[in-house]
Amino acid sequence: MKPTFLPLIRRYLVHPVEAFFAFLLYAFFRMLPLDVASAFGGWAARIVGPRLRLSRRAVNNLTRTFPDMPRAEVARIVRGMWDNLGRIAAEFPHLGEFSIYGEGSRVEVVGVEYVDRLRDDGLPGIFISAHIGNWEIISLAATQRGLPLDRVYREANNRLVEWLYRQGRAAVEGALIPKGAAGVRPLLKSLKDGHHLGMLVDQKMNDGISVPFLGRSAMTAPALADFALKFDCAVVPARVVRLKGAHFRLIVQPPVDLPNTGDRHADIAAGMTMVNAIIEKWVLDAPEQWLWLHNRWPD
Repeated sequence: MKPTFLPLIRRYLVHPVEAFFAFLLYAFFRMLPLDVASAFGGWAARIVGPRLRLSRRAVNNLTRTFPDMPRAEVARIVRGMWDNLGRIAAEFPHLGEFSIYGEGSRVEVVGVEYVDRLRDDGLPGIFISAHIGNWEIISLAATQRGLPLDRVYREANNRLVEWLYRQGRAAVEGALIPKGAAGVRPLLKSLKDGHHLGMLVDQKMNDGISVPFLGRSAMTAPALADFALKFDCAVVPARVVRLKGAHFRLIVQPPVDLPNTGDRHADIAAGMTMVNAIIEKWVLDAPEQWLWLHNRWPD
């Protein structure tokens, strides 16, 4: 079969099949009560996830990062990671049901004053986070506080699944901006117009800069520090910690005072070193809630 047919087969055969199962799973979890969906998603992921070939990357990342860690502890963290990931998938169809503030909320919020400060100062700002806990809750919490976030995200290759992702995030206000070259102009326009960005900054970027992370050099996207310097805007770290089941603590930290000495290259490197140190602390606090599946470090 000629390679030129492969994109057509992928688009008109593989993608519809993928989308069918994604829609089926979405509908299944949407039908269940939130707590039941979260528990089932975690259970299923704990059973299946560690057996997948992809899980080897998590094991390798952990053993290389913590060479003295007992194998049983590595296995425990990997199972916990899969549990958290399965719960996130099962909670996604229920995202619009979360009421972040007020009595009976599933989310304890620490540092809400920093959200309000960014909302009211009339300036652009950037929230940073990582793939830890249920990160989808951060942008929802900002929306429910009257602060829309334009979010940088990885666009799905499958346009049908992409539509499903957008439906699941319908309760969150703000634009979805794809990662990569296509997103640079919308990102600059967002900040120029005084909007606020939400960025997950813990993934590898092959053409990024080398910055320490968990004791090893990691290729890191410099865009966050570059944007912060260019627009002189606040950078606010926020993370979600899973407490038990579908209950969480959202911790919003004070703005980070990134270096601004006038040496742009050095300031960006120093700024991203500070950001990586923040994420490193989050990971060490709850290693089983971070997504160790990322190809975060060079081989």
